[in-house]
Amino acid sequence: MSIVRLVLAVVLGLIVGSAVNMALILLGGQVIPAPPGADMHTAEGIGAALPLLDARHFLFPFLAHALGTLAGAAVATRVASRHRLAAALVVGVLFLAGGVMAARMIPAPGWFIALDLACAYLPFALLGYRLARPRVG
Repeated sequence: MSIVRLVLAVVLGLIVGSAVNMALILLGGQVIPAPPGADMHTAEGIGAALPLLDARHFLFPFLAHALGTLAGAAVATRVASRHRLAAALVVGVLFLAGGVMAARMIPAPGWFIALDLACAYLPFALLGYRLARPRVG
């Protein structure tokens, strides 16, 4: 039964983390609008707009990846009955794999890709675990 609960924890973590990620991506476009004439809905449009983007345009994508992973790992930690750290790390690794795939498909500056892959996924999965784990005693 604990294996079923572990799988459920990871799946729920991925669903919640993805929802947080998407909400922040959508909010980011409202808070920090794209430069005039930039099409941020396709990889080609992003590639064409890349010279027009400032560092501030990458704030919400980073927050979406980091906080989505944090929320997903926290949910997985709470739902899992055993192996809570493993559940949180599986969520982090799966989001990291998605980040690697996105980095290969969506153009972005090298500094952002390095920062995003190194700092947004596994560190925030561990933080989500630490924040959500049951307190001893």
